[in-house]
Amino acid sequence: MTPDDNTTPTGHRATAADSRAAADTALLEAFGGVRGMVDTTVPGLVFVLLYTIKRDIHLAAIAALGLTVLLALARLVRKETLKHAFSGVFGVAFGAVFAMMSGDAKNFYLPGMLYTLGLAVAYVLSALFRYPLIGVLLGPMLKENLSWRTRNPGRFRAYTRATWAWGLILLAKSAVLFPLYWWGDATQLGWVKVALGIPPFLLCVYLTWIFLAKAPPPIDVIAEMEAEEKAERERERGTPDAGKATDPLLPGWTDRIVSEAGTESADRQPPRH
Repeated sequence: MTPDDNTTPTGHRATAADSRAAADTALLEAFGGVRGMVDTTVPGLVFVLLYTIKRDIHLAAIAALGLTVLLALARLVRKETLKHAFSGVFGVAFGAVFAMMSGDAKNFYLPGMLYTLGLAVAYVLSALFRYPLIGVLLGPMLKENLSWRTRNPGRFRAYTRATWAWGLILLAKSAVLFPLYWWGDATQLGWVKVALGIPPFLLCVYLTWIFLAKAPPPIDVIAEMEAEEKAERERERGTPDAGKATDPLLPGWTDRIVSEAGTESADRQPPRH
């Protein structure tokens, strides 16, 4: 057994392990991780808790909005990504304004419910049209871009299954919440929405992780592009030298051809007497 025979399987295992670790990190980053769940769940919990106790829409809405702003500022101080925090701030702000203007506490949850429903429809449509949204989101993070659509059928299937999982689970969540919005009261809707905040999200992330763990590793198209550019630069540096050695039309070759032709002509002339 050669040294290469010993190292090759280990190298493949290391590459697969690195790919899975990168996929896990990208998955958590894409959906906000634990902090993202806190940012989106706790303000709603504060609203329903205060409204249940005080029955004051303005107090509950202002408290939820203030907590969301504090969470965003905490992220800013820690120099963490703000995209999930800002989405939480805007969502809570719309809900708070809508609830206070309408005088109906249930409207605090309506913007988030509409967003969830729209996201579910987007997931389903993207899977139907063979551009699964999970792949579109994770592809750039894993440096594979959209290569999985044409070059990696195993990952294409995994992204499609994960996208269907997200779409169907979010549709099921909407199917529970909207009847409560129409026929239930604000307290019931609030507590059910808080209860359905984290578990469906964790289920979606878990299923996505399962599907991707069984899929082939991503194709690093960024590394491929860099390798092609490097090879192209090396070819460009090597072309002039190769041309001087092989091109018969260069000046040095022309002189040699003329000289050799003259010598052959002289050799062929008959001797003079």
